[in-house]
Parts: sequence; structure tokens; C-alpha cells
Amino acid sequence: MQQDELADIRAAVARPPKTLDEPNLQRAAVAAILTPGRHLWFIRRADRLGDPWSGHLAFPGGREQKEDRSSLAAAMRETMEEVGVDLREGELLGQLDDLQSRPMTRLVIRPFVFAMPEVPAWRPNEEVADVLSYPLDDLLRGEGRGHMRYPPVVGMKLPRVDFAGHRLWGLTLHMVDDLLHRLDGRGLGLERTP
Repeated sequence: MQQDELADIRAAVARPPKTLDEPNLQRAAVAAILTPGRHLWFIRRADRLGDPWSGHLAFPGGREQKEDRSSLAAAMRETMEEVGVDLREGELLGQLDDLQSRPMTRLVIRPFVFAMPEVPAWRPNEEVADVLSYPLDDLLRGEGRGHMRYPPVVGMKLPRVDFAGHRLWGLTLHMVDDLLHRLDGRGLGLERTP
């Protein structure tokens, strides 16, 4: 990855993240992975009974385990397990704001941003149905951006991004918007106009 491709991203993630460090929180960590051409990579989670994020787009990652030394270690371990990518071969650019999965739950997700020198040889496990990318610059331009109702028809109005037959929304889009807002200051969620 060319260093000039990373300059604005380095500056964007240099701002210290907001962290949720209160005791008794369950923790998870994810990896937002950038490759040359400023492609941002997502997994499509496999369809599994009992998984509330079944079939959704996400960043690779998962819950911290007792053996994890830190949230960063959890993100790296989970990325290796889910897609067979060793993030030590890339560069940690920084951390985004912690995100609580729902106001009433005790799960906090900590996103880390990595740059890889080339597109990895993805080796998805059974938890991952697909691995796909979307150009960060298209996300910055608002391509595919709109809103949706969740649940459909009478639900809340939520932001979404549609691309290549997939829909990015929810927690993962909130993390993406954190990065986008750090880059251009145009707001989060429904504040960002297409």
C-alpha cells in the first residue's frame, strides 16, 4: 500500500478514541482492513440459527477470550480464525471509538484499523460466507447510501449502504461512519447525506 494512500487515514485515527472501560462489560474486537486502492474489507457472516448477526456484513472479529492479552490481541486472533489473515503482516493504523452493541447489553465492541501491503489470501472459516471489499473513497462520496426501516414498514429509520447486492448497516456501518466522519467531518448515521 502506498504511504500517500494512508496519510489522511493516519491523521484521522490519530485522535484518541472514546473508550468504554467500566467494569463487568463483555468485550469484542474487530479489524477494519484496508488494502491498496483504499479498499475496505468486510465479511458476510454465514447464516446460522441463533446468531443475531447471521448473514450480515461485518468486520472480522469477535468476543475477547480469557487468553487474549488485550482487545487488540482478540481482534488479531479472531481475524486469523475467521479469514486466515495474520494482521502482523500489516500495520495497525489506530483505533476507532468503542461501540456498545445495544444500550441495554453489556457488550462493547472495539474496532481497530489495519493497512495490509496487498490483498491477503482470504481463507474463510465456517462462520464466514463471503469476503468482499468496497472502496473507501466510494463510501466517502456516499455511493449507495440511503436509509431503511428496521423492522421493515413501521420500524425506525436507519442509515444503510447498498453495494454489489449487499447491505451494510447497523453496528458495522456505525464503525465505518466513525472513520468517514474522522476523514471528512460530515457526520454519522442519518446526518451523512448521500
